[in-house]
Amino acid sequence: MDVASEVGAKRVGPYRDLHGKMAANYVPLSPLSFLPKAAAIHPHRIALVHGAWCSTWAETYIRCRRLASALARRGVGPGDTVAVLAPNIPAIYEAHFGVPMTGAVLNTLNIRLDAEAIAFQLTHGEAKVLITDREFSPIVKRALSLLERQMLIIDIDDPLAHDGALLGAMDYEAFLLEGTPDFAPLLPADEFEPIALNYTSGTTGNPRVRTH
Repeated sequence: MDVASEVGAKRVGPYRDLHGKMAANYVPLSPLSFLPKAAAIHPHRIALVHGAWCSTWAETYIRCRRLASALARRGVGPGDTVAVLAPNIPAIYEAHFGVPMTGAVLNTLNIRLDAEAIAFQLTHGEAKVLITDREFSPIVKRALSLLERQMLIIDIDDPLAHDGALLGAMDYEAFLLEGTPDFAPLLPADEFEPIALNYTSGTTGNPRVRTH
């Protein structure tokens, strides 16, 4: 053994953890922990503003838990995928917390993709639920027609959206009312557990699909 290796071995030796991971020495990092902290420290401060609508941190935390609860009641859980097609609005922010709170994986779809690319991603990602803004209903309707299976469709009836039709079983606000505000979020047991599925903007991974 050379001198460097011998010194390295001596330094590492005394600090080896012989007991493994446990609550006293390991907590998996997750962005899910940020929201309850903000709600506890700044419950009455404004978190989100969208037109004339606004929500405090405490209200946002409740809405996210309602979303998680509603999804769980529809059978969404660890290993499932929930897709969202929406611009930068409160619903997509809430989905970034509410979906992984169930243990499921969030797949945010690029609003600039065509119907064929969206259909491929919904199929490849095995989305169980699609939450979609009515502004993109023409593309979504075409994408759904290309699928060989059914999924739960939730419409975001955004008052600031430009036209569009409602395609799903219910709108997002009604869906939130299916959930309870005291839902206990599922935090990841390990940092290797996925919470998001992302596709690159330039390709879907499917050579038969051309994106624009």
